[in-house]
Amino acid sequence: MEEQKEFTLLEKWRGTAYSSELSKQDSDRLWASYFAYEKGIYEQILANPDEVVTGTVKGLAEKYNVDIMIMVGFLDGIDESLKNPNPIETMTEDTEVNLGYDKELLYKNMVEAKAEWLYTLPQWDALIPEDRRKELYKEQKSSHTVVKAAKVGRNDPCPCGSGKKYKFCCGK
Repeated sequence: MEEQKEFTLLEKWRGTAYSSELSKQDSDRLWASYFAYEKGIYEQILANPDEVVTGTVKGLAEKYNVDIMIMVGFLDGIDESLKNPNPIETMTEDTEVNLGYDKELLYKNMVEAKAEWLYTLPQWDALIPEDRRKELYKEQKSSHTVVKAAKVGRNDPCPCGSGKKYKFCCGK
């Protein structure tokens, strides 16, 4: 008899959220619902930036009045922005987790995720001044800009510093 593999909470969440078996309509509905819950949680944690929220996965789901799987998705999303990452790969309903986030990193990660409904929340006004948010936005957007080096012409000096023309040195 074959033994059934027990999936972790994170594997269950990702299996559902990114399932290729979901129709486009069902996927859109799942994500629209998730994003609404996610926004509500962020509105609450950004409103009290000095409070490091801690508790079990189940306890936080109850605190924010969401399903366990929604909380797992939220924890997966915020993990890279936390000062002390949670053990999301192995967590169970009873795992102690924290939501102690780095403000600027969280903001940049929201920009990276193109989550305009999150990085434009009014709660950011009290956390990071508008001019700094603009800087962070530009930093994040430019971090993906590829700048090509100037092309070396055949008769230009070789960039290796040999003093020879490029065509007689590294351009062979």
